[in-house]
Amino acid sequence: MLKPLTRAKFEQLISPIATGAQYAHYWGKWQDLLNRLLVSVVAVIGVFILGLILGNSARGLVLLIAVIAGLYWLWGPVYWASIRNLKARRFKYSGFWRGRILDVFVTEELIGEEQTVNQRGELVVVENRERRINLILGDRTGFEITIQAPLQRIHQSIRVGQTAELLVLSNRFDLATIDKVTDAYIPSQNLWVGSYPWLQRDVFVEVSRELRNY
Repeated sequence: MLKPLTRAKFEQLISPIATGAQYAHYWGKWQDLLNRLLVSVVAVIGVFILGLILGNSARGLVLLIAVIAGLYWLWGPVYWASIRNLKARRFKYSGFWRGRILDVFVTEELIGEEQTVNQRGELVVVENRERRINLILGDRTGFEITIQAPLQRIHQSIRVGQTAELLVLSNRFDLATIDKVTDAYIPSQNLWVGSYPWLQRDVFVEVSRELRNY
């Protein structure tokens, strides 16, 4: 089932600024925090060097920029999530899609590589892999989409045949071409599955309830 949504509803579903779940997503792990702290320190040093070059005339501006740069570790996740959301909001049309889970399987995906040196002084490439759950979703029209997310213990309750719902995005008014899909909601488990929490979840659940008998 595919139900077109109004622009106003679409803009409620995908926020222009980061939600709490999106902030948590970009906050990341300790390594991500350390990377942002490093950027903050380097930026502050660079700003103060610039202040020395400009002299006392720009002291106030330099101090303001230094404070902003020094807090990058804190506001960085808001910035990156908001940029990602704005890219999605550029699509002109959206629709509420409901289908069923056709298949569930787990894969191991390469998420990055690191170079290190072993005890013999040789350069070694270490692959970082992550186990991910894959859901193949489909409906009666033959439309199919695969949703992928990092594997979690809560995914054990997912079964073939369960209803799944998500938002589809398109630049065609009739939604004949789907350019992007969001994370999926499984109502029977009150469970979200996706690599990024695109949606204002309380708003989406409300839309789901309104269209339950559609």
